[in-house]
Amino acid sequence: MSEEFDRKSSFGWMVNVIANQASKMFEAELKKQGLTIALWPTLMCLWEEEGVTQSDISKKSKVENSTTTRTLDKLEKLELVERQPDPNSRRSFRIYLTDEGRALKERLLPIPVAVNKELLSSLEPDEQKEMIRLLQKMVAAV
Repeated sequence: MSEEFDRKSSFGWMVNVIANQASKMFEAELKKQGLTIALWPTLMCLWEEEGVTQSDISKKSKVENSTTTRTLDKLEKLELVERQPDPNSRRSFRIYLTDEGRALKERLLPIPVAVNKELLSSLEPDEQKEMIRLLQKMVAAV
């Protein structure tokens, strides 16, 4: 006997609704800066650590390697990153932010902070902490 599906209590549906709303809000703000949400995971990884390989970025951001390649091409065209030869491998590159790419961090980081704050605003502070804790646990398991 199969369990009945109810969209209103479906974890996947609810997470998708919230993620879509977050994406719309975030994308609208990034557009004002001439960027897209697709560039965000790579920028975040590089703000955390520069000089990493494309493969490192893909793993950390949980984005496919082919997508990371296209993202790096776009970021390079925008003069936000540069590829430098990897001293340990003739076939790979180390990725570094340009000065402009580094400077973006201060301008852009308030955007997701504001979006997250707005999305979590319907929860009490202790509920917000618990929500984040539970989602971190789920993300770690993926």
